[in-house]
Amino acid sequence: MRTVIPIAVVKAEPAACAEQDGWARLSTLSEPRLSEMAENYRALGYEVDVRDVQRTDGGCNTCFDAGKEMGQVFGTLYVRRRPGTAPDKELFD
Repeated sequence: MRTVIPIAVVKAEPAACAEQDGWARLSTLSEPRLSEMAENYRALGYEVDVRDVQRTDGGCNTCFDAGKEMGQVFGTLYVRRRPGTAPDKELFD
């Protein structure tokens, strides 16, 4: 069964908002990798937020435009540690 995660639409500058709240921007992906990465980070104990891709004025948006025409959905993946998680804990102790 295919799972598609909801994408939040952010009206303010996403990087500025994210950093203020402790979120780290990881990557901009399309489905199905977007959902896979979100679920993997949740399984590792992170809070996950997926936001709509913010197009750049004057920058290259060719990939997003072409993907949209083909029906692809893009989102930017943000993560932060859940409260109570040790900040320096190694993944493979």
